[in-house]
Amino acid sequence: MITRSFGRDPHQVSLLGFGAQRIVDEHGCSEENAIAIVRRAVELGVNYFDTAPSYSDGQSETRLGKGLKGLRDKVWIATKTGGRTRDLAWRDLEASLKRLQTDYVDEWRVHNVMQPHDFEAIFAKGGALEALVEAREQGLVRKLSISGHTDPRLLAEAIRRFPFDSALVALSALDHFIYSFAHEFVPLAVEKGVAVIGMKVMALGQLAPWTEQALRYTWSLPVSTAILGVSKMSELEADVEAANRFVPMTDIERVAFFQEIISLVRPDVLRWKASEWMSGEWYQLPELKF
Repeated sequence: MITRSFGRDPHQVSLLGFGAQRIVDEHGCSEENAIAIVRRAVELGVNYFDTAPSYSDGQSETRLGKGLKGLRDKVWIATKTGGRTRDLAWRDLEASLKRLQTDYVDEWRVHNVMQPHDFEAIFAKGGALEALVEAREQGLVRKLSISGHTDPRLLAEAIRRFPFDSALVALSALDHFIYSFAHEFVPLAVEKGVAVIGMKVMALGQLAPWTEQALRYTWSLPVSTAILGVSKMSELEADVEAANRFVPMTDIERVAFFQEIISLVRPDVLRWKASEWMSGEWYQLPELKF
């Protein structure tokens, strides 16, 4: 498995990151299978695992904790908080640590910063950022992070204001064309040494006919890792094989790929770039007063 450094930190994370959102009943994955998939991922060289308390009301974290039992020193665990205040974020972290059966998480991130009011609440007195800093000081988390699917301007301002260690952002080939993190956020993150983690790589399955190209597009960006959700052992095995044979995408290959998928650049496909998840209308960039 190819590994890359984690931004400013020389720690090496696997090119393929494990998205634990789908190892749950909701996606047809039993607990027995979830544990087996997680343990097999570690055997195959995957060391980066991403989850959140909001994924199936904590079931994702619970199963990940069970799957990684006895393997804690071999892996990097990232989880999130949807809380915008210090107190709500702290409650999330305390519950996450119990479900994950660990004394600390390697990376804790503010989840899905989409609107200016989210941004301002996080940075305000008594906001979630206070909890992140306090948790790091207490040794409960090691790295501080932020994530966003929709508006790269908000995350760019976030890393200007505070030295986050990492950012999880939407970096599918379709995201290239609308509110692009690849264009408007990644260069600044690289300049500041912020580790970039790619998500939405397969565009909620819409890029499945072009799996190899979709993966190569995202992995060819200056990302530390890219997380892919799996609910079946066969999906994990296929993703690992793709990571092991990865070669960067050339400019000519990228243009040819774009020509094949451009018709999918629609808000009903890129639902995370829509004004509401299923609205079918593009998110309208709000005026920012930074």
